[in-house]
Amino acid sequence: MVKIAASAATAKSPVKQGDAGRFGDKVNPGYGNEADAADQGFRPLTRQEAQALRQASPSLSPWKVLTGQLAAGLMVACLAWVFTGKQSVGWSALYGALAVVMPGALFARGLMSKVSSINPGAAVAGFFLWEVVKIGLTVAMLFAAPRVVLDLSWPAMLTGLVVTMKVVWLVLVLDARYGAKPEQLNLPK
Repeated sequence: MVKIAASAATAKSPVKQGDAGRFGDKVNPGYGNEADAADQGFRPLTRQEAQALRQASPSLSPWKVLTGQLAAGLMVACLAWVFTGKQSVGWSALYGALAVVMPGALFARGLMSKVSSINPGAAVAGFFLWEVVKIGLTVAMLFAAPRVVLDLSWPAMLTGLVVTMKVVWLVLVLDARYGAKPEQLNLPK
């Protein structure tokens, strides 16, 4: 009966059906309506349930991700050195890994500063600022590579760079695999 009345109200309204929920109108039953959420079995968490959820599945630390990236970069550098027998290839791969890890560490440090947590606007501005700094430092390190690494091997450096960037997925998968499982949360059903 409620849905019939809602559709009748929608027919008289000059607002289109898809726009109704965006304008604060409760005509669109699928957008922000608490009654629909209750119909589908959703309910808000209590304070204790939310705290238990936060404790059981803490957010992933950026330092853990950077440690995983550094470990992967060191492995790529060692493998490059062993397989080619050239020290310069190993150093090139390591420099490529450092071109990801060092700017990432600066980015993480900047985001975790107290200034970035003052208010949401400062957090967003800080994110964009530190992202620009990270990209700029990465590009600067790549331009400086021929001067810093003697007998630079571009393929090895780019391999170290790409593997180090992509290992983030492995860190996320490992954290999800060995982190808290939903059945361990003790949430009421």
